[in-house]
Amino acid sequence: MPIKAFRLHQNQLIPLNTPASSLDLFTASLADGFYTTFSSLAAGTKVLGLKSHLQRLYQPAEKMNLKPSADEKTLREKIAKLTHENLPNESRIRLILTKNTGDIYIAIQPFEPLPPSIYQHGAHVTTSQITRHDPRIKGTNFITQSQAQRKLLNQDVFEILLTKHGKIYEGMTSNFYAIKYGEKRSSRPLLITAQRGILLGVTRKAVLKLAREAGLSIQYRAPLIRESYDEAFLTSSSRGVVPIVSIDDKPVGQGKVGEWTKKLIRAYQEYIRKKSEYIVPL
Repeated sequence: MPIKAFRLHQNQLIPLNTPASSLDLFTASLADGFYTTFSSLAAGTKVLGLKSHLQRLYQPAEKMNLKPSADEKTLREKIAKLTHENLPNESRIRLILTKNTGDIYIAIQPFEPLPPSIYQHGAHVTTSQITRHDPRIKGTNFITQSQAQRKLLNQDVFEILLTKHGKIYEGMTSNFYAIKYGEKRSSRPLLITAQRGILLGVTRKAVLKLAREAGLSIQYRAPLIRESYDEAFLTSSSRGVVPIVSIDDKPVGQGKVGEWTKKLIRAYQEYIRKKSEYIVPL
């Protein structure tokens, strides 16, 4: 998908001529920094959890006594301008704040939703022994660090799961969850997901709330690769809830999308319709 890139300087959007064919390649061309990625909704006017996305830039910058090239209000206005210009397409947007100068860069491309078949039939994922150096900060250095793994993504491999000591922590661009059914008919199914050593995704917070409301018990620990699960799925801001039907070519449960995952897909779709915030507050 074509990319447009801009540097935000003195409250002005300065167009950049970039040869990058992906958001990752554009990000890797810049100095080390912090980043976040999300998609627009409601004809380019809303984003789910935008406040949290922006704090991924501003909070670590504040801790470094780094002054960003634009405040949050200005950045929101520029994002809204770009999403409007990108209509009738919704937009996929990446924001980068560089550590050396505090400059903010915006890369934008038309948002291309996943094909319905992914949600209907599930995705295949694989594992890799790689983890983030600082899991709580979304640093651009991880994009460079994981370039070899990112090249493995194709039509057969949807996502790379990051593992350490036989435990699954998260996806390379997502959070990971496993579901175990209760041994007794009366017991509640168990949703298992790591709490430590991961990037706490914006979508993750919403999905955990929806899981509790749906009747799942939650256990915070990194699932083991060798464990057997009845269902599994991942979440991310741009893709929502994505069912996983195999890990390292081994089927999850019956090798098809489970009923609890289907419930969460529907619940999340309704959630984003109700809870997405305006890019520029009304």
